[in-house]
Order: sequence, then C-alpha cells, then structure tokens
Amino acid sequence: MDQVQKILVLVDLQNDFVEGSLGTKEAMEATDRTVQKLKDFEGIIYATLDTHYQDYLQTAEGRKLPVVHCVRKSYSWRLHEKIINALMGRKYRTVEKETFGSTKLVDEIAKWKEKGEIEIELIGLCTDICVITNALLLKASFPEVKISVDAGCCAGVTPELHEAALKVMSSCQIDIIRE
Repeated sequence: MDQVQKILVLVDLQNDFVEGSLGTKEAMEATDRTVQKLKDFEGIIYATLDTHYQDYLQTAEGRKLPVVHCVRKSYSWRLHEKIINALMGRKYRTVEKETFGSTKLVDEIAKWKEKGEIEIELIGLCTDICVITNALLLKASFPEVKISVDAGCCAGVTPELHEAALKVMSSCQIDIIRE
C-alpha cells in the first residue's frame, strides 16, 4: 500500500440509538449528516453494532442503564434504514460489540495497519459513551495513527455530554472535525 488507507468507523448507528428507545433529535441530525458523508467517502468502512441479549437488565450495564435496547437480531438492533440505504452497493464490515468499546474492531483495523499507513475517522452514537470509548481504544492501540472524530456526524446522550466527550478526545490527541 503506497497511499494512506482511510478507514471510517460508523459507531452504533442503529435504530434504537437513532429513533428508538435511546434516540434523540440530535442523533437523527447526525444520521442525516452521516448519509451525506458516506456519499463522498472512499475507503474501508466498519459499522459497529451494540449487541445485547434478552438478559440485558441482569447485566452490569443493564443495572446502570435499565433501558432494553439493541437486542441481537431485533429491528432495534439493525443499522438505521438511512444508513443501510447509504451503504447499499458498498463493501463494509460489521463488528458486533457487547460493551462500549470493541477490541474486535481494534483487531480488524490492525490487519490494515500491517499493510501500511492508515488514517481512522469515527462517527456515530453516542459521542460520550461508545464513540469516545472506541476512539480511545484505537488511539491507545495505534498512537502514531491519525485518528479523528467528525463532531457533526456524532451525537451524545445530551448536547452537553457530546461537547464534553469531544473535549476529552481532543485532549487525548484525537482530531475533532467541525464543519
């Protein structure tokens, strides 16, 4: 690989986070901006899927966030229809994750890193939970790789938590894109 391989990570752009049990107006807006971004993106695309099971409320996460969401294979677990349509005809890989950050995602991206120089951009939901966790995991795993987060294609649990997460990522040398 002579050129830098661009990798775009779509974090949890699933029905429950966009307009379902944990959806917000900001998440819908970020999803619309993501559709636009996908039209112009050329590179490798990964989409993470927050994945839970029927026993979710008995898990450590479920006891702290008692809102059943993203139960595997349910409608709420699937990528949002706008995202599916934007990805139609494109190659992408999904990575199921049972917690906020994904070491499987790190392993997948490491395969590209072995082939040459990469750049990683993250977008998705929620900025203050899964986006930040995956961004920090990737930065810790690949400290010399350019990693960025497009703030306009992300949404947090609240606008305030979204901004706080962006500040933390910036302080950890993750580039924040604001357009």
